Amino acid sequence: MGNKAIEITDSNFNEVLQSDQPVLVDFWAEWCGPCKMIGPVVEELAGDYEGKAIVGKVDVDSNPEVSAKYGVRSIPTLLVFKNGEVVDKQVGAVPKGVLAGKLDAQLA
Repeated sequence: MGNKAIEITDSNFNEVLQSDQPVLVDFWAEWCGPCKMIGPVVEELAGDYEGKAIVGKVDVDSNPEVSAKYGVRSIPTLLVFKNGEVVDKQVGAVPKGVLAGKLDAQLA
């Protein structure tokens, strides 16, 4: 089993965004049903894109600053960053291929 999604917090968020690789961030919460559906998909992507992209998760309950900064109101919200900027966004649970496609577009 490859890499696991990293835990991103209010305190390490900016550090993570400084990566020169695309960063996929899953905003989620323990009580959110659809988040539980997409969680394993995000973990799989972390393994699939090891060395090519960074995949991480932000627990919105524990990290309100980052969630507010990016206007995350409904979860799951998945944001794709490149060079510290949001370049793609997905709200709601989607099949793995959709998220992989968003990462692939940033790797091209």
